[in-house]
Amino acid sequence: MGTEQERLKETGWKKWGPYVSDRQWGTVREDYSANGDAWNYVTHDIGRSKAYRWGEEGIAGICDLEQRLCFALSLWNKKDAILKERFFGLSNAEGNHGEDVKELYYYLDNTPTHSYMKMLYKYPQQRFPYEALVAESKKRSRTQSEYELIDTGILNNDEYFDIFVEYAKQSANDMLIKITISNRSKQPASINVLPTVWFRNTWEWGYDNYKPQLSVANNAIHISHKDVGEMNLVAEGNPQMLFCDNITNTKRFNNIDDGKSFYKDGINDYIINAAATVNPANTGTKAAFNYDITVPAEGSTIIRLKLIEGEVTAFDDFDEMVSSRVQEADEFYQALHPQNNHEDTARIQRQAFAGMLWNKQFYYYNIHQWLAGDPAEAAPPAERQHQRNSKWEHFNSQDIISMPDKWEYPWFAAWDLAFHCIPLAVVDMAFAKKQLSLLVRDWYMHPNGQLPAYEWDFSDANPPVLAMATWKIYQMDKQANNGQGDGFFLERIFHKLMLNFTWWVNRKDEAGNNIFEGGFLGLDNIGVFDRNTRFANGAHLEQVDGTSWMAMYSLNLLRIAAELAVTNKAYADIASKFFEHFIYISAAMSSLGEGGNSGLWDEEDDFFYDQLRMADGTAEKMKVRSIVGLIPLFATEVLDDADITGNPIFRDRMNWFAANRPDLADLVSRWDKKSATGKHLISLLRGHRMKGILKYMLDENEFLSEYGIRSLSKYHLNNPFSANINGTKFSIKYVPAESDSDMFGGNSNWRGPVWVPINYLIIDSLNDFYQYYGDDFKVECPTGSGNMMNLKDVANEIYRRISKIFLADENGRRPVSGTDEKVQTDPNFKNHILYYEYFDGDTGRGLGAAHQTGWTGLIANCLYH
Repeated sequence: MGTEQERLKETGWKKWGPYVSDRQWGTVREDYSANGDAWNYVTHDIGRSKAYRWGEEGIAGICDLEQRLCFALSLWNKKDAILKERFFGLSNAEGNHGEDVKELYYYLDNTPTHSYMKMLYKYPQQRFPYEALVAESKKRSRTQSEYELIDTGILNNDEYFDIFVEYAKQSANDMLIKITISNRSKQPASINVLPTVWFRNTWEWGYDNYKPQLSVANNAIHISHKDVGEMNLVAEGNPQMLFCDNITNTKRFNNIDDGKSFYKDGINDYIINAAATVNPANTGTKAAFNYDITVPAEGSTIIRLKLIEGEVTAFDDFDEMVSSRVQEADEFYQALHPQNNHEDTARIQRQAFAGMLWNKQFYYYNIHQWLAGDPAEAAPPAERQHQRNSKWEHFNSQDIISMPDKWEYPWFAAWDLAFHCIPLAVVDMAFAKKQLSLLVRDWYMHPNGQLPAYEWDFSDANPPVLAMATWKIYQMDKQANNGQGDGFFLERIFHKLMLNFTWWVNRKDEAGNNIFEGGFLGLDNIGVFDRNTRFANGAHLEQVDGTSWMAMYSLNLLRIAAELAVTNKAYADIASKFFEHFIYISAAMSSLGEGGNSGLWDEEDDFFYDQLRMADGTAEKMKVRSIVGLIPLFATEVLDDADITGNPIFRDRMNWFAANRPDLADLVSRWDKKSATGKHLISLLRGHRMKGILKYMLDENEFLSEYGIRSLSKYHLNNPFSANINGTKFSIKYVPAESDSDMFGGNSNWRGPVWVPINYLIIDSLNDFYQYYGDDFKVECPTGSGNMMNLKDVANEIYRRISKIFLADENGRRPVSGTDEKVQTDPNFKNHILYYEYFDGDTGRGLGAAHQTGWTGLIANCLYH
């Protein structure tokens, strides 16, 4: 066992980590407006002068577990009108495809205890093109690509700095900080580097007026906080020290003199305008060292600091300690990689894990306090009492949570988090289990059993995938511990998931017929129209994906109950109950019923479609070939014969359905037929239906891209689907890249691109089917090729294609990086990889959020295959 694995067994090593958000402005938490316009209530421009209420942001930021004390990097290239203290990007209304960060930064390395961390920020030496990025983006339509920093040409002559930030823990509470400034231009260039430390403002809201203090002691910034303790930020050399306070500049916003001085933007105004805005007494709650340096042409300058509990010490062993932590990180990841793993594959995996670990964030949101306002502040507008999240007053989070992307999505999303935990379990099982457990705790889960969806609307519904992730992680942990599973973890979550399952049954089955609506379900614009639409005539959408997710949920809970029944026979009844749920959901999806249009399966097309159920009971199928029709593949579970024979209650109930309701039993897989390897298959799909779906899925003119499975069939490029509903025409067509719809802001697209989590579930399901069917069951892949494959080989083929997104080809080019020559060929770019939200269905180019390592981090698991 290596050093990092040993640290994971110890307590305290995660006290300090990368828990500072990449963006706090524009979040729901900071929005105290009457109309809920979060993007305009606190903007990027406001952020430098306003003390945040619920969290902090910074470049390469770190903090303690409760975010009392923060450290991050500020920069000035001598030309910008403001310090570079936070990443710049467009709000949802400014971008032609919604919100979008307009910076170049990369998460390069991280260990699960954060004993070593490394990231890279590329900072232009010319004036940062804030105005040009906004103006050009406003000109562009949804059919045009986004205008990125590299498109401005500002980096063409290599007039930029590569800022590498490394953290190495000397001990659990002592951090070494190494900042390497590399000048990539052929001329010397000057820069101000300002390592900055500050306290999150906890003293102005009327609960605790204790105010911590930063001051000068022994040529260091001394940190004094009743909870953090006594610490020192020590800088090598003799840089200038600057102090101000992390408080709002009321003079700037309201021209109000509140009698205070040295506001949050004091260091900014001092550096940029030489204003008298820093405290000459060298005390405050925000402070920075000012390194005013000139970096030689194509050379580098290193700045070294320590954030330590002990006394101020010299830097004699600094480099040796950093090197030691790098070596330990190498050993940790080498132990994870298969021995025959290609160097490029190992690089992609390691940077994927690094991004997932960097995307941890301190998430603080007490909705009762947020709605009521704080005692020392003016009362919020009365309108806020009835706006978003007002029905979630019990919600109270102060936790470290894995975020999808700390700039574009600096808040958790329920189904994203479930996917995050699968790769996170590879590097830190305890953290993954804690994350899954968090969502079902009393202060997250609604008393009615609903799980919070995401910050913009906790009351929305995400696909119920938490049980799937729970079971997978339990299995991983059991395998790693020689067959000894964590029964407490499994049982604890299982009980809460049963409450959530009941919520789905009671709230999302409008007609009580086991066909579920769900609405949005995280798939944004995949439907012909907004799937949250409530029609005036009482019509409602019956969803294949909502119903399939519930069938999958039933099987997930059945499988967990069967596992728990091994040691507690009371769970046998529960396994039987979820089997019954599955059977009735399957019947509802499959049955033709009166009029031949009540089921979601289309016999003519051999595919599943959503349908619009009218008030008079008739239904119209929305014949869109999308991943909605592939999701029934996920409702699959393979049981060992012993799981059934050893559970007589469960076995008898299965036999009862087979004998007494053969009409229902005949609609799903033949669970009573044991395979040659002693397996039983419980699935929505019998073999012929699965082959019908796979015929479309593996057709390169439909779903199968060179880079995985598309979210919408390419058939709809030339054959858009249209529907006339209540006099309004709705349509949908294949769009391989950015969205051409403004549904849900337009920054997400399920109308063609490849999404890693859906591909992951497809691959996983194919492997489950293979466990049962074995080598003899074959399908054509690709469709029309004449090449017959068993289902494991099909899964491998999809693995291969989705891996191609990231892997360098024979010319050293990565599809994820698009067509920009500099990014593809420049040695200072080409091996720094971004893990985008989704990928062009034709070219594999990365799209959407640029650092959504979260569920795209599943590629790390895929590459282990």
